[in-house]
Amino acid sequence: MSPTTAASATAAPRPEVSVLIPAHNEADYIADCLAALFASELPPEMKGEILVLANGCSDATARVAAAQIPPLHWQLRILDLAEGNKLKALNAGDAEARAAVLIYLDADVTVDPSLIGQITKALDLPQPRYASGTPQLAPARSAVTRAYGGFWMRLPFVRNGTPGFGLFAMNRAGRDRWQTWPDIIADDTFARLSFAPAERVKLPACYTWPMVEGFRNLTRVRRRQNAGVAELAKKYPQLLENDDKPALPLSQLLGLLLQDPLGFATYALVSLAVKSPLFASEQRWTRGR
Repeated sequence: MSPTTAASATAAPRPEVSVLIPAHNEADYIADCLAALFASELPPEMKGEILVLANGCSDATARVAAAQIPPLHWQLRILDLAEGNKLKALNAGDAEARAAVLIYLDADVTVDPSLIGQITKALDLPQPRYASGTPQLAPARSAVTRAYGGFWMRLPFVRNGTPGFGLFAMNRAGRDRWQTWPDIIADDTFARLSFAPAERVKLPACYTWPMVEGFRNLTRVRRRQNAGVAELAKKYPQLLENDDKPALPLSQLLGLLLQDPLGFATYALVSLAVKSPLFASEQRWTRGR
């Protein structure tokens, strides 16, 4: 591991929030991600740190991140890790993070200015707590992704739940529920289900998350998501007791069909294609970009 620092850490005060960004070949996205964080509206005197966990990158992710100049209330550190492994990167980041609030953020996500402050306030408790913001989709390039994403955002779990895809956070009391991150596919689902529904908080401030483009990529990612849930059920069956994803009644399903027939058809086709070997992927981490 070769840590570098974009802002000197000499005599730096302990931050109130640590943002950990695992990044594998994200040179095209990391500057926008960091710029949004730098624009966060934090309470006066509040300090934060950002750790970019560049893992196994063959592009300029670490260099682009290090070139960004944070404002005085943010400290930026780059951990340049040789191995491309998200879970090991998270473990390396956890070992370096100093704050009482930990935010895990995908490198292609941008946050609204008020979100980091809302998370920090919501997690300033002695009891274990988990939090995320209100997701919104980035504009899609492909018609298939626009149709699928529009319907997917109508689903009750996304609209009313605290799914945490792209961004999730917890306080130290919550993070202490496990030691190192396990070698699993669905790290975000593992984190969410490590908290009971009453311990999870959805905040009104938004973050923007890009969905993968095209039918084949949607199917591959959906297959990986299903495999991740199955893996959790096998390795950590007790966590499923914390799942509050509601079943979709037929009446509600029909209502969604009437509201968005094209999105419904696209979502149904992807769900069927997931079962086909034509869309199998050997990659454990499927990005689809």
